[in-house]
Amino acid sequence: MPKYRSDVDAILRALADPTRRAVVERLAKAPAVVSELAAPFSMALPSFMQHLGVLEDAGIILSHKHGRVRTVSLRPGALDVLHLWLGEQRTPAEHQADQLGIHLTRTSTKEA
Repeated sequence: MPKYRSDVDAILRALADPTRRAVVERLAKAPAVVSELAAPFSMALPSFMQHLGVLEDAGIILSHKHGRVRTVSLRPGALDVLHLWLGEQRTPAEHQADQLGIHLTRTSTKEA
């Protein structure tokens, strides 16, 4: 059992909701203020803030308040643990196919 299992669990739980996935997709482009993030969703601001709280608790986003404006951004490297876990779940056959593809690419390059 990997040491980072609880991190993976928290991230997957947070991303299980379509609203939170949409927020992450939006923040992948650039940081945004909460009102801008909440605009596309038909829910009250307190409900939307709960979604942001789940993402922040999972370590996916960071928020900073400057005066009355709260800006939200993706935490750098937040999804790396998920990428690592997914990579470990690849089957040996997928890995062998990748290696074969690399070998064939190298062979065809040498022949050309």
